[in-house]
Amino acid sequence: MHEDISDSPAKPLILVIEDEFLIREVVVGALEDAGFSVLTADDGAQGTQLFAEHSADIRGMVTDINLGEGIDGWALARTAREQAGELPVVYVSGASGHQWASQGVPNSLFITKPFAPAQIVVALSSLLVASGTAHAPNAP
Repeated sequence: MHEDISDSPAKPLILVIEDEFLIREVVVGALEDAGFSVLTADDGAQGTQLFAEHSADIRGMVTDINLGEGIDGWALARTAREQAGELPVVYVSGASGHQWASQGVPNSLFITKPFAPAQIVVALSSLLVASGTAHAPNAP
């Protein structure tokens, strides 16, 4: 799990939930290269736990839809939005795009696998700007 919270309070913290190790590492690398701090989870239960522990600091979420047994990305994002109403959410999946309109939270984006890592950065950045949470919690 990447926990770079103490590296710099000026970096927005993003929670990435992805059960495929290689995809998770590519997304984390792209986000860190773009100046974000990243927390990672490999299933819905871990993602829920990390969000509960760090919800005051998390500025955005990138989640796979199909996370194996337990809570899926749709439910994870809805739960997070109950606590953080404007939380930017980027969904990624190879097969669930047709469900986004009915299952996805408002003001979210869906990216189909396979994707270029830059797509995640651009999508998340645009949602952060649109939600007004582009700055870190301690920024002026």
